[in-house]
Amino acid sequence: MATMENGQDVFLPVSTGPIPETVKSRNDHPVPRASIMNNTDPIETNKFYAGLFLGTQTNTTFTHPYGIAWAKGNGNAKSYGMAISHIEADKLALGPKNDKIPGSPVQYYVNPIGIQSIILSATELGASTVLMTENPLPFSANAVLQPQSGSSERITFPVVQGMGFVTGIYSNLQPVIQSSVFFSKVVSAGSPRPGIFKYTVDLADGTNWLLYLTSNDGKDPNLHLESTTNLRGPPGWSGTVQVAKNPAGTLGEKLFDNSSGVYATQGWVKGAVSGQTGTYSLTWGKEGKDKDGTPLMMYALPHHVESFDKTTHDRLTNITMRTTTKGNATAVIGENWSMVEQDLPVGMGFAPWSVSAGSVDTISSAAQKVIIDVAPTELQQDVGNQSNLNSMYYSGKALSKFATLVYAVDKLGGKPDLAAPALKELKTAFARFIDNKQQFPLVYDNVWKGVVSSASYDGGDSGADFGNTYYNDHHFHYGYFIHAAAIIGSLDPSWIQGNKEWVNMLVRDAGNAATNDPLFPFSRGFDWFHGHSWAKGLFESFDGKDEESTSEDAMFAYALKMWGKTIGDASMEARGNLMLGILRRSLHNYFLLDADNKNHPPVFVPNKVTGIVSDRPIVSQGTC
Repeated sequence: MATMENGQDVFLPVSTGPIPETVKSRNDHPVPRASIMNNTDPIETNKFYAGLFLGTQTNTTFTHPYGIAWAKGNGNAKSYGMAISHIEADKLALGPKNDKIPGSPVQYYVNPIGIQSIILSATELGASTVLMTENPLPFSANAVLQPQSGSSERITFPVVQGMGFVTGIYSNLQPVIQSSVFFSKVVSAGSPRPGIFKYTVDLADGTNWLLYLTSNDGKDPNLHLESTTNLRGPPGWSGTVQVAKNPAGTLGEKLFDNSSGVYATQGWVKGAVSGQTGTYSLTWGKEGKDKDGTPLMMYALPHHVESFDKTTHDRLTNITMRTTTKGNATAVIGENWSMVEQDLPVGMGFAPWSVSAGSVDTISSAAQKVIIDVAPTELQQDVGNQSNLNSMYYSGKALSKFATLVYAVDKLGGKPDLAAPALKELKTAFARFIDNKQQFPLVYDNVWKGVVSSASYDGGDSGADFGNTYYNDHHFHYGYFIHAAAIIGSLDPSWIQGNKEWVNMLVRDAGNAATNDPLFPFSRGFDWFHGHSWAKGLFESFDGKDEESTSEDAMFAYALKMWGKTIGDASMEARGNLMLGILRRSLHNYFLLDADNKNHPPVFVPNKVTGIVSDRPIVSQGTC
């Protein structure tokens, strides 16, 4: 297995070949692949930008710290451009207090939507305007506004997680910069560098914004303030307009000036594990004027900042901006971030494990006796019927539970003979899924590219099996199967060869390491920017993506680790270990709340744990 210079590469593909023949293809997914340009590659169904192509296409896309949304004729400006927002803490809507919890925390908080601070539009955009998505990738996508379908005139917005500016690339249009919050003052502020034209903008809500325009012909666009909502440029204009909110006064303005003219286009992740130390890097593609000599500005989330190596940490600035649900983002200068996670749980296996004691592979004779005494009764459970359900989720949980029971009797109880009949029954139950003979067989969806339950095809219920057909919760569902397979294969290595392809198919669907797999997208669930997975698939949502089960997020990473170990895939095992290390940090920042947590409002923190975390509202566990 190949290794990187600083350890085991965690992103080596498990496979990019065909999937098992028992899983048939379908071309009629209930959600059509609409508003996506010239792309037949696998699409990231669970990433932050899905609102650009789902439903009304007016959902906010949360890049953190900014949110962008197609105005589509709504708001005070009646614009058809792309609206930009940034929400301060005083705009939050707070839920009722829960007096049953010490500190009486609010049960939820919600960030408002529909605030159109700055809108990048054009005179030509109107009721016939279309929004298309171009080049969707793991960390980015281009949002494209055209006056009519097929127009060569367009505004292209590179939408990248953590982007420091919101950038619109104009092609032969008359720019109109608008605000539904209303302009109170617009000042032409000269050129921070040759060919870049700057404007400072004060809005009626007291916020200060910066505009930077770079004309392809090098000429001053001479924006004209027509009203409190419209700032218009020259006709037939081509170039870039960049928008940034400035929370840091004169010093912040200098940093924005210094990075103006360039913008992020996409991101890449690399990672390696050496011993108990994991490292991963995020590299940002950059384009724009004088790109080789102009530093890129990006925003990092709190868990990034905590784990930055010294080189990256030294490039932090004093510019911080509140994100909707992830605390304050900090501006970082440069195209490369490096993060380090120490004390990865590399020694964790199937046996009980803790940070302090490590893996407990040998238990006391008294504990063994308890296992042996209850084993005959527990092993008599009918795993075949328990797992023969109309749900991949509950079927997988049953298989995983029974596999853990068999392992406990065999390895911890020291009674392989007692466990053997149950292991055989477990293999038979698992074979139903290998043969695709369960109540709702899996199908390969050739529209979005993935393996989904047939439940919603057959019944028409989008919520069947928690929305599996629509790509909800795949890491939850498939993690249990992968975990059960890891235990079976560890107890009977001869089982692996005939079943590995099917299990690896689930790995590829929910947690693919390959960026060039023709059948599955890269890392469908786990978001390497946010440091945790998103559960929501192809459902339109004004709340953005969400995650409600951190334990099952960690379970999927653990299952990857253990399946990789069982089959001798060192890269997969290392990836699972690194994901667990990142999850440990992100979950303690955003989901499990110590008293000194700074990433959520103080009136919410006494809840101690979130229920559902999304891009817009946070709901406490007690109200889920």
